[in-house]
Amino acid sequence: MFLFRMTSCLWSLFFLHHLVSSIMATSEPAGCKIRITDRGLEMLKFETQKFVEEELSNISMPEMKGKEGRFQYTITDVKITELNLTHADLQFIPEVGLLFDVQNSSISLTFHRRILYWFFYDTGNINASAEGVNINTALNLIRDDEGRLKIKNITCDAKISKMRAKFSGTLGRVYDFLASFLTTGMRFLLNQQICPALNHAALVHVNSMLETIPVRTEVDQFIGIDYSLIDDPVVTSRSLDMHFRGMFFDLGHQNETLVNYAVDPVIREYDRMVYLALSEFFFDSGMFSYYTAGIFQMHIINEKMPKDLEMLLRTTYFGAIMMLNPALVDAPLSLQLAVNSPPKTSIKTSGATVVMTAIVKVMVLPPGQPPVQLSSMTMETKFNAKVSMKGKRLAVHADLRRFKIFSNQSALESLALIPLQAPLKTMLQMSVVPLINNWTKRGVRIPLADGMDFIEEVVEYHNGFIVIGANLHFSKGLREMVRGSMETEEETNTI
Repeated sequence: MFLFRMTSCLWSLFFLHHLVSSIMATSEPAGCKIRITDRGLEMLKFETQKFVEEELSNISMPEMKGKEGRFQYTITDVKITELNLTHADLQFIPEVGLLFDVQNSSISLTFHRRILYWFFYDTGNINASAEGVNINTALNLIRDDEGRLKIKNITCDAKISKMRAKFSGTLGRVYDFLASFLTTGMRFLLNQQICPALNHAALVHVNSMLETIPVRTEVDQFIGIDYSLIDDPVVTSRSLDMHFRGMFFDLGHQNETLVNYAVDPVIREYDRMVYLALSEFFFDSGMFSYYTAGIFQMHIINEKMPKDLEMLLRTTYFGAIMMLNPALVDAPLSLQLAVNSPPKTSIKTSGATVVMTAIVKVMVLPPGQPPVQLSSMTMETKFNAKVSMKGKRLAVHADLRRFKIFSNQSALESLALIPLQAPLKTMLQMSVVPLINNWTKRGVRIPLADGMDFIEEVVEYHNGFIVIGANLHFSKGLREMVRGSMETEEETNTI
């Protein structure tokens, strides 16, 4: 009995451990979210329709040979000349993906005939039309092993209600009675070709295009970003929601990352075509990565040092220099700035701010000797951060909002530093702020395919995250986007 209870207890603990592990594994907050609404899908519908028309135009039909009574026939060079998919629609399928539905449309085609009747031989072209074309295609969207959006499979059903053919040539009227027989065969063959063509287009061409969307990529020579999906896309009747890790990383220390304790961003709107939501973690991981990469350091000396600031430094530390070595009274002075902890982002409804703390060292530079430290102070700064979008790149612009310095050595020295507040603030605005903006203004690409851009953006600030609502602009058609991805893949394989 005791053994039974012990075993039950162990199994309970084992189950509890795996349950907690499972919850922890799936509860990772997203640093970045993208929602495509039904309005965005409406624009995508036209691109999808053109893409499908082009794919079906490339259908190749096999040669048909046969015999009917005294007629022997061969049908070759089947070409689709026109597709009229006027009644096409693109919809969300909740918990599945997308549905491309074509109803009551038509296809025009031509093919070449060779017919032998008794001793008569005749050739000519046949113009045919397929009417009542219905195509129902469902795409199942998933997150693949690399965290990339992917079409897992496609369910397709295609039907052609009727087909008509008109003969031309010397014996055109005589062959009219063959039309019913030939079009029945052609309708069957065309039915058999539509779904394989669309299946290849989705699983090969569209998936190739999706592979061009960055998942884990370099931003610049210092940092990269991880846009891997943390779960399968969430599809409702009104939207497609994608949850990305949205985490920057130092290229030199890619295993040094932040844990995401930030608020999970929430998108509630559906009015615009697309929404982008970014949490404080998204920005904090960027600052953390730049910090570990060591770019938040500056050495201000010589011409970089404002003259009024240099004069104040000499006046403030004249006594220290004289006590150290009177011969150094005319030696160059420098300021060494080093951020001593990762900057922290705060997003409120009033806007976004970044708090940064740095150690500032005042150094005297004896000729031919190592620098000598005169003082060490802590600089606390607070920046306003303005987020903007251009195309598919997200940029941040910083402005100095608050500045404070105090001595690391004594409260008395902190009082002596008061005259340095204004010139140091000016120096920050002239040197440090441009340095920060130099990296952030370049922007980072958001996970959209080439050819898709944000326009008419509106940025909203919430507690813990921002939401950018926008409309979509296609600078390339879906066919161009697919062709570009295939060319990129060919170049990669060649290399």
